[in-house]
Amino acid sequence: MKRNQRGITLLGFIITLGVVGVFAYVGMKLVPMYSDYYSVKRSLADLAKEPNAGQMDGATARTLFFRRMDISYVDSVKPENFRVQRTERGMEIIVAYDVRRPMIANLDVVGHFEARQEMVSRAGD
Repeated sequence: MKRNQRGITLLGFIITLGVVGVFAYVGMKLVPMYSDYYSVKRSLADLAKEPNAGQMDGATARTLFFRRMDISYVDSVKPENFRVQRTERGMEIIVAYDVRRPMIANLDVVGHFEARQEMVSRAGD
């Protein structure tokens, strides 16, 4: 009775390892970018919970936001990426920024992120 060996060959294992390695490397470049983005969104949501959030001026909102960015160690958001628009209900803060990380040789990965948060004036504030 003839028995066939089963399993992966050395070449198959090396190819599989290479594919997994590439995905792991790309993940190591992308995860910090998205982690920063979710820190921005969380900071904006926390800023909206401040008392009189819809009444505060743009400079105060900017200062409070960038304090939160310093605490979260987010350095990809610059002051020129922070914009305040007045609305009839209060104001809207828009943070739009790009992140560029080197990948391999002359290839970069670029992420464009935009977070918006409406700061509403509540009757009880």
